[in-house]
Amino acid sequence: MKTSPKTLIALLALAGANAFAQTPGTNTPRVDQREAHQQARIAQGAASGSLTAQETQRLEKEQVRIDNAETRAKADGTVTAKERRRLHAMQDGASRDIRRKKHNERTTGQ
Repeated sequence: MKTSPKTLIALLALAGANAFAQTPGTNTPRVDQREAHQQARIAQGAASGSLTAQETQRLEKEQVRIDNAETRAKADGTVTAKERRRLHAMQDGASRDIRRKKHNERTTGQ
């Protein structure tokens, strides 16, 4: 399965929007860096055929949930240690999910 130009544009737009949405006191550079890396892993898996369309969609939705949690954490102007731990735990789970989906027996048949 090839990654369509629309998908790549959407991924880049999401990463760009996230970078500009930060306000002082709510910087989460490690969270943002991990999110970008995970997006790249998902895009690579979709491009190589190791992720099916359904797997890709589910992993993308998981990334959106993490992004929404990050937005909620930043809403009051401060990201607490507890909120950071929760975001990192969510990203740990997402990373495991990406690995599992990329290395299971399902492929797009390329």
